[in-house]
Amino acid sequence: MFFKRKKDEVDNSMNQKNLVDKELIPVDKADFIQKMKDCLHDSADLNIKELQNGFTLIFLDTLTDKKMLNQDVLSRLEDAKASPNEALKHITVSSTSKHKYVEDVIDSILHGAVVVHSPGHPVIISAIVGTQENRSLTRPENESQVLGPQIAFNESLATNISLIRRFLTNPNLCNESFTLGKQTKSAVSLLYLKGIADDDMIERMRERIKSIDVDGILDSSILVQLIEDNSFAIFPQLLLTERPDRACAWILNGKMVVLVDGSVQVIGAPQTFIEFFQSMEDESVRWQIATFLRVLRVFSMIVSIFFTAIYVAALTFHYEIIPQTLLIPLGESRSRVPFPPIIEALLLETMIELLREAGARLPTKVGQTMGIVGGIVVGTAAVEAGFTSNILIIIIAVSALASFTTPNYMMGNVIRVLRFPLIILAGFWGFYGLMVGFCFLLIHLLRQSSLGTPFMAPFYPPRFEDWRDSIIRLPIGWTNSRPLQTRPLDRVKYRYQKNKK
Repeated sequence: MFFKRKKDEVDNSMNQKNLVDKELIPVDKADFIQKMKDCLHDSADLNIKELQNGFTLIFLDTLTDKKMLNQDVLSRLEDAKASPNEALKHITVSSTSKHKYVEDVIDSILHGAVVVHSPGHPVIISAIVGTQENRSLTRPENESQVLGPQIAFNESLATNISLIRRFLTNPNLCNESFTLGKQTKSAVSLLYLKGIADDDMIERMRERIKSIDVDGILDSSILVQLIEDNSFAIFPQLLLTERPDRACAWILNGKMVVLVDGSVQVIGAPQTFIEFFQSMEDESVRWQIATFLRVLRVFSMIVSIFFTAIYVAALTFHYEIIPQTLLIPLGESRSRVPFPPIIEALLLETMIELLREAGARLPTKVGQTMGIVGGIVVGTAAVEAGFTSNILIIIIAVSALASFTTPNYMMGNVIRVLRFPLIILAGFWGFYGLMVGFCFLLIHLLRQSSLGTPFMAPFYPPRFEDWRDSIIRLPIGWTNSRPLQTRPLDRVKYRYQKNKK
């Protein structure tokens, strides 16, 4: 009760502060100018222009387009009477608005507007003349593929929404806007298809976004951590993508996407574990090829996590499972190694991660060269010096390559991290430790959820109808229904009739 009472007191004080912040615009010109200087701390890029007819224009030099300001605002107001209505008539900027409160005026200035004050009037006119410095559209860097659209999101929220609307020219595509961050006031948009997305799921996402109280949201990857179901889970529960076609595919399946201004990645919710191993290119190839690639990715994930740990367990506790034809070369390879298998494996895995991290932080060309040359030089030197065996070098390399088959960057990082505790369990308790680790991972996955929906669907709980587009992908005529996980209002995605002529 004490903590609840303290929380209520804090909420009441915040509400009272918000009421105080809603201060009316000073009518007097001098008072208005001083108020703007105080609120913006007399910033060096704060520009104040007083016209002869009584108008006062205030804007930030670093956020405004000088050409637009001069042509559409300054030159138009020189011969106008000093009143808000006259200012609206003469300004030729398309985006104009009226404000009565100081807080709203400051917010307009910080978003690239010029505000016009008329002496004797408690109303301010603002006109957006901000600069539009957007990066041009480029090819996807992290989700590149041969087939399909070759375009990626950029840092502009308006551009990203327009890309989605180009793919989905549907009046039912809804866009809800939010502002997050007390300091950054970042624009966030929630997109979904009305009549397909579940209303309860939309409301759940809406409430999670509204409940966020932070100083700033600088990227969608930060927002993901604030709206996910379990922050302590090692597995990500929501997907990020830089591809507009993948975001539109999520929306068509009854899911929602969340966009953050300034971020090149959008959030898709809800998601399942198996979707982290799917690629948009799977939809563009034959179903047999797509099935093979998905099975290969899941198999590679298992190999990447358990291969090195199985080697450590077999050498430490279970020599009897190793074929006799391999025992002699294995013994010769390890004859000069002074470390037990667990130490040897951990050292090599750490070395691989060091090379990977160093290559990622260096410039692209230098990083690629350093990763290849560094791996060859260090691996050869380690074997010749007797610090490791040739066989373990091969096993570590296969595990590292297998981790790169995962299409999702976040899941790839999780797979690489999971190798270390499993190697330790295998080094101390052999296959028994591996089974304990496997059971722990399985229970952990089964307990997870994504926006309140089962994370391991369609396998747990079993939904056999959704298995047709999971690890395997059946022909397109068999995958015409939306997944049950999203609880879509309209389950039929398309009506397919094969032409038998």
